[in-house]
Amino acid sequence: MLITTNVRAFICREPVDMRKSIDGLSYLVEPMLKQNPASGNLFVFVARDRSKVKCLYWDRTGFALWYKRLEHGRFPSTALLAERGFTLAELNAWLEGIEIPACKPQHTVCVARVS
Repeated sequence: MLITTNVRAFICREPVDMRKSIDGLSYLVEPMLKQNPASGNLFVFVARDRSKVKCLYWDRTGFALWYKRLEHGRFPSTALLAERGFTLAELNAWLEGIEIPACKPQHTVCVARVS
């Protein structure tokens, strides 16, 4: 999996039919998420019951699809995350069941010198 730290994740606000595969999901990225499917960002799609998630991304040579199904429970609500893109760290926390707050994450700081 070739995912760099500067990749953003975007989650679809509407539930998606989990029978869709790469082609079906990639066609949803532009109209539903207002993003280019081949941008290298991650696109997250959640089932109606929030027990299944698919992540679609372009990894330089083609599309890749990652799928997770919970045996018990549901993923946290996507309402707050759908308002903005989020980091891979936030995505990993969300996939572990942690609610992500609606505030903006800290911006990356570029350092010219250390004092």
